[in-house]
Amino acid sequence: MATRKPNLLHLGIDSLLSTHMSCYGYFRQTTPHMDLFAKGGTLFENTFSPSVPTTPGYASMFTGLDCFGTNTVALNHQGPIMGKTLAEILGDNGYNTTCVGFRGNPAGRGFQNYIDFTSWGGINEGRLPKAENLNEVALPELRRLAAEKKPFYLFLRHMDPHSPYLPPLPFEKIFYEGNEFDKKNHSMDPVFAFKPFADYFRSWMPYGLTDKDYVIAQYDGAIAYMDACIQNIFTTLHELGLDDNTIVVINSDHGETLYDHDCYFDHHGTYDNTLRVPLIIKYPGHVPAGLRVKGFNQQKDLVPTLMELIGIDSGLKFDGESLMQLVRGEKANLSSEFYISECTWMRKHGWRTPQWKLIRALEPDFHFKPEIELYDLLLDPEENHNVAKENPDVVAALTKRMEAWIAKREKATKRKNPMFTQECWHGHKEAGQYFKTSKQAYETMHIGSASQAAKLQAGGKDKAAKASVKKAAPAKKSAAKKAK
Repeated sequence: MATRKPNLLHLGIDSLLSTHMSCYGYFRQTTPHMDLFAKGGTLFENTFSPSVPTTPGYASMFTGLDCFGTNTVALNHQGPIMGKTLAEILGDNGYNTTCVGFRGNPAGRGFQNYIDFTSWGGINEGRLPKAENLNEVALPELRRLAAEKKPFYLFLRHMDPHSPYLPPLPFEKIFYEGNEFDKKNHSMDPVFAFKPFADYFRSWMPYGLTDKDYVIAQYDGAIAYMDACIQNIFTTLHELGLDDNTIVVINSDHGETLYDHDCYFDHHGTYDNTLRVPLIIKYPGHVPAGLRVKGFNQQKDLVPTLMELIGIDSGLKFDGESLMQLVRGEKANLSSEFYISECTWMRKHGWRTPQWKLIRALEPDFHFKPEIELYDLLLDPEENHNVAKENPDVVAALTKRMEAWIAKREKATKRKNPMFTQECWHGHKEAGQYFKTSKQAYETMHIGSASQAAKLQAGGKDKAAKASVKKAAPAKKSAAKKAK
């Protein structure tokens, strides 16, 4: 019999594609340990992060509010995030709270303790053991919290699926058997030709890389490596005797674009590979084991769910609802259609229903995409065929529903839609508040260091040349012997 409120262990895995997890049906065995974990809890098949990327995603996840409620839509959010955070709520209710790896982001406000770990790097640092670095600080903290009399909330922000994808050996090639430098393969040509990201990619991708599938295999390898390290956390939790009185949540702030929609190896674009996120909750005796829930839900539904499971009446009004309604079969969906937005590399918003996805640009974008995009998700789930021109009536109907929702939420929050109030959202004051052309956006937006990229690529070129000389030397000796 539990003598205190349950602990909460929350694994927020940055940039994790649910469609690249084996428990979600991926063809590669990337997450065997999380697969086993999922069998002991409930897996939600249709969870969405409607406002991407990181800051708005976590803001909603941590407050139970939508982007209107948090007043947050941009990565580089200006001003306070509205709403009370989960860490603040639990802290007020007698919890010890610790955050690992999310210091400084306004969405992560309210923890009593913040712990950092090395979660970033490029090819000059070599293969980066992000998850092991996290475990080095997280496991001692888990043991410390377990020894306290108070219940705890421990949030761990895993970064392995976030670029740069540099899983340690042998995970680099566990999903790749090919020649990543095959000169006949030109799949990486458009990636390196995309000027805004090219320097960043060259700062961690090897010199001479030609095969996109190698990079995708790196992403999958990073997930598999992280999964192995996460098992270490599960083992420690079990050895501490905390299994039965700890709610464990695995989710993500957003998905990832790999070779999709020209949004290479990042997480922009309001396509489903960026909006769809995993969610698994385990709490023995309270959340069914082995259940898979198909109902649509969003980030904003997590906090109301935890309030119900923990038994806290916060007195707060959430935009989200408890997911336990889906678990108990009381509702089929919590939100089958909803507003979507992004405001980091592009400023767009739209409306998603079970059948249709409408995307409307609020200003020209650096991919030179059309102002209006429409996808039939039933016929084209990967959103490759824009059918806006063929279906003007659908565009008009969805636009009307979107605008009605915006008006409703503006009235409820007494604030203008934050998509229109983020001054200089792109961070380039010299460009003005909004981009006037796609060319201006393309020439302005940039990530990475040109000098660092050039230095690393030159080093890779020298290394490749030396390897080629060594390879050629035995052949010359053999030819000389035959000549004699």
